[in-house]
Amino acid sequence: MLSQSTLPLKLPQLTQRPIYLDCQATTPVDERVLAAMLPYFTEHFGNPASTSHIYGWEAEAAIKKARKILADAIHATPEEIIFTSGATEANNLAIKGVAEAYFSKGRHIITVQTEHNAVLDPCEYLRSLGLEITILPVQSNGLIDLAQLQQALRPDTILVSVMAANNEIGVLQPLAEIGKMCRQAKVLFHTDAAQALGKITLSVEAMKIDIMSMTAHKIYGPKGIGALYVRRSKPRVQLAPQLHGGGHERGIRSGTLYTPQIVGFAKAVEVALAEKSSESQRLSQLQQRLWEPLSQLRGIYLNGDRVQRLPGNLNISVEGVDGAALLLGLQPIVAVSSGSACTSTKTTPSHVLTAIGREEALAYASVRFGIGRFNTAEEIDTVAAHVCSTISTLRQQSLIVSKR
Repeated sequence: MLSQSTLPLKLPQLTQRPIYLDCQATTPVDERVLAAMLPYFTEHFGNPASTSHIYGWEAEAAIKKARKILADAIHATPEEIIFTSGATEANNLAIKGVAEAYFSKGRHIITVQTEHNAVLDPCEYLRSLGLEITILPVQSNGLIDLAQLQQALRPDTILVSVMAANNEIGVLQPLAEIGKMCRQAKVLFHTDAAQALGKITLSVEAMKIDIMSMTAHKIYGPKGIGALYVRRSKPRVQLAPQLHGGGHERGIRSGTLYTPQIVGFAKAVEVALAEKSSESQRLSQLQQRLWEPLSQLRGIYLNGDRVQRLPGNLNISVEGVDGAALLLGLQPIVAVSSGSACTSTKTTPSHVLTAIGREEALAYASVRFGIGRFNTAEEIDTVAAHVCSTISTLRQQSLIVSKR
């Protein structure tokens, strides 16, 4: 007999599926990506580590090609790309790997309040082991203060970790300036680029990035595959492996490589880069199309910098409404979230919104719109009208209740 916890989830009966505007959480797999992946499930299914026959050679060749595509995308070399299960593993490998490898040099790491939990939690784990962690605040627009970062650097600092693009408010941090500062101080610079890859220009050379975390499912690729860029020269970065058992990926990350996912990741990057310029412009226009009617309402606050943000990302806080009621009211028409998908079950307000100074009520009453490749202007107009209507209705209901 099935226990209560194993019973099938009962989904709400909807006459039609809501418009999907949660592309910072994940994206659908592009058909071009799926087509590239399919042969590697059934025809070219070999283990890339099996180098004594054609099945292994086919898989090895596909991975070699994919590694070069990812490397070219960030101006790295193929040997500097380490495949992982996603950005969370990549972040853990980067932060814990540096901490262990450079333990004799220093035990101080710097990061930022608005980082993803996949960065903050490994840092807190290292703190429990005795390392010193400095967590920098951000300004009200979500950007770090470079002067504060400069002051935080110490002779025993071994790593600075600052994300490229914030997953909640879309803010783009000044990577080139941070990289220059770290290089001058001879401190390694890691960036979580899960939200940035394929959407903004990334150059590990120009930005002096030493370690970079990436993932496929934010750019219309498959879930379960990511990568870590690890600089091999000037400086050569050392990482202590966190997975042992076969010596794959130059001994840094053991485990049989998932060829179909890797092929899909590379194809997703290829498509994203080919369309980046036109898609960035289109998403920015749709973002503005959604923001204009919302900004006409009173008590609507844009979260994050107005200019330095991902195209297609819009995060707002709404005054005078209950956050849970707002999301519930939006559900039939549009699929959105109030923050990071990885922390959606937590009852505390978003740490990103509190970091930029939003009071608790506004932090709870926030909505993140993530506009993507397959959204249309007509969908944006429908969503804008529904959001405005829902906010007005909830405010009226709240007013009626307060008068009783």
